[in-house]
Amino acid sequence: MGRLRTIGRRTFLIGSTAVLGGVAFGTFMAARPHANPLTAGLAEGEAAFNPFVKLTSDGITLIVPHADIGQGVQSSQAALIAEELDIEVEQATLSFGEPSPAYYNTAFAEEGVPFMSFDDSTVAETMRDVAGGVLKLIAIQGTGGSTSMPDQYEKLRMAGAVARETIKAAASARTGVPVDQLKTANAAVELPDGSTIAYTDLAADAAKIAPVTKVTLRDPADWKKVGKPMMRTDTYAKSTGTQDFGIDIAMEGMVHASVRVNPRKGGPMNSFDATAAEAMRGVKSIVPVKNGVAAVADNTWRAIEAVNAIDVDWAPAPYPAEMDGHWEEVAASFTAERLDQEWRAEGDVDAAFDGAEVIAVENRAPYVAHQPLEPLNATVLVEGDCVTVWSGHQMPRFVQQQVAGIAGVEADQVTFINQFSGGSFGHRLEFEHIKQATEVAVTMPGTPVKLTYSREEDFVQDFPRQIAMSRARGVVADGQIKALSLDIACPSVMSSQMGRIGQSVPGPDMQIVAGAWNMPYDIPDLRVRGYRVPELGPISSWRSVGASHAGFFAENTLDEMIRAAGADPMEERLRLVNHPVHRKVLETVAEMSNWGEDMGPNRGRGLALVESFGVPAAEVIDVTMTDGGIKIDRVYVAADVGRVIDPVNFENQVQGGVIWALGHAINSEITYTDGMAEQTNYHAAEGMRIYQTPEVIVRGLENAEKIRGIGEPPVPPAAPALASAIFDLTGERLREMPFNKFVDFV
Repeated sequence: MGRLRTIGRRTFLIGSTAVLGGVAFGTFMAARPHANPLTAGLAEGEAAFNPFVKLTSDGITLIVPHADIGQGVQSSQAALIAEELDIEVEQATLSFGEPSPAYYNTAFAEEGVPFMSFDDSTVAETMRDVAGGVLKLIAIQGTGGSTSMPDQYEKLRMAGAVARETIKAAASARTGVPVDQLKTANAAVELPDGSTIAYTDLAADAAKIAPVTKVTLRDPADWKKVGKPMMRTDTYAKSTGTQDFGIDIAMEGMVHASVRVNPRKGGPMNSFDATAAEAMRGVKSIVPVKNGVAAVADNTWRAIEAVNAIDVDWAPAPYPAEMDGHWEEVAASFTAERLDQEWRAEGDVDAAFDGAEVIAVENRAPYVAHQPLEPLNATVLVEGDCVTVWSGHQMPRFVQQQVAGIAGVEADQVTFINQFSGGSFGHRLEFEHIKQATEVAVTMPGTPVKLTYSREEDFVQDFPRQIAMSRARGVVADGQIKALSLDIACPSVMSSQMGRIGQSVPGPDMQIVAGAWNMPYDIPDLRVRGYRVPELGPISSWRSVGASHAGFFAENTLDEMIRAAGADPMEERLRLVNHPVHRKVLETVAEMSNWGEDMGPNRGRGLALVESFGVPAAEVIDVTMTDGGIKIDRVYVAADVGRVIDPVNFENQVQGGVIWALGHAINSEITYTDGMAEQTNYHAAEGMRIYQTPEVIVRGLENAEKIRGIGEPPVPPAAPALASAIFDLTGERLREMPFNKFVDFV
């Protein structure tokens, strides 16, 4: 496995405290189940076997609590339950459910402890268990970090199995046939004589008995759904334009609102004059909100037009007004005082540099917007001491808390009804739009208020991906990398994001170096350090979070060192890679792409391997030089998630992630002038055009021991693989995104 990193003292102390805390709160507290939210309000003859399956005489309801933000997780969750319950997904009603501690997500623990993903030592596993126990106790319910499948893989199958066996027990009690002589299929119990009893006909019987919890999950060899190509539950609706999203909410008596908040994010509003807006057709009221103002009208368009007509005096930005100031602060952060953590320390880097010819490299990654197609929106209804919220969001219980604080009620008096989201990429981890909708709704009790951001406001108020910079030094000799020191500086994503909802994040921020500190390479002298830049513009999680910049820095630097050594990018990585799962990923992408073939004139090829969220993903990118510029021809991707739940959706997620990453790498950034984002719509942050889109060839591997998610891991390798390919083609090393600053693309 090669040498593992040395755990820094600060991280070790925090981890030790967590372990001791785990002993203190006890195994019982961590193991104790949360109450089943489905039992509340059950009618006579209705059964709720666990928090995920409800059975009535009218039908079967499956609770799939992870938010569907376009990644198809509703289907995957439902399939896991259906596999064990012996039903077709189409035979059930699917619901995101109401927020509940029962839907805690312990998979966040894997990314929250400072150990290599493949470190299965006693200390590492104990830390993961303790962290998971803490997450269960505080009942963090959330979608993100590619955790949906790791979190639900066993829970949902167990839920389906418990429901199935309980229904069989009910059938046995009714018919007198022993349970071991009963079978299930197609939402029915089959008796030995060939007759069947529909699950729905057994609801009342099942409601009278305790759930059967001693069940055995089926061998994957016997699966009929999971692991096989599936039709996503949202395919038809999204293909026909009939899928409802949060922005489609409509109800009787509803009014519409839109907002303008200080474009210098975090700065207050000094004053406003709404005289012109108040005289506009359809306008009902003007409502101040935190750091801004909202207009309420009889439709969304009129609300947007009205709020844009308000004359506002905005206060200055609480961060540097111009981009030079941002970069200067980042560059000034490579100091001992701002050292956040030394994450990897193997060999003696300083000794290796002494007297050697050292290669020095600097890379940069800009602020980048989330820019999903569906702009932020929320509908809020205040009725007495009860509040109902309709919106698409990834952290339902935090929504309740934030709304409760504004409305002056308890969190359990807030009903949150999660909606399908038209994209997120981390955008719907934020709460400002829901808080603003609530601010307006409390002024109009009894009236549903639907707040919708204009596209421009969605861009301007976005909390983008972090700005970041790396400085690296390396030594190569005899065609090999001998030593590497990689320093990365950026503001803390976690502190910025969680600080907006009043949560503190103690200790070092692993996202500063995610995708870099855990590079799976056995370099003799290796050091990776993270430096925390004081907070600049407010930032947020962006698809793949820290690995989106640190993975680029690590692989782009490594590739530059390999080529400086005169080595083959694939062969040197294979020599260095220190884990068999990662090695197999590299070998697979080499075989897929026929690495080593003669590319011919005017063509280039690049490679990158980045692990994020426990998933090693390797990408080979082929490019061609044309008269108009560089064309990206083809991308080969191999990734190992331990178990592929749906091969079709897996392929789609990888393809989408690659296109997302390449589009931003070549075309997109957010820059500030006078404290305000200059990019206010898609014309200034294009992403990837259809004519630029390459063929993306995908292979999912299943060698890893743990189940992982695929939503984010395809993103980090794309930019460094493209930079590698461009160097191979042109001899020019691109060290800063977006790449269209330096080369043309067609």
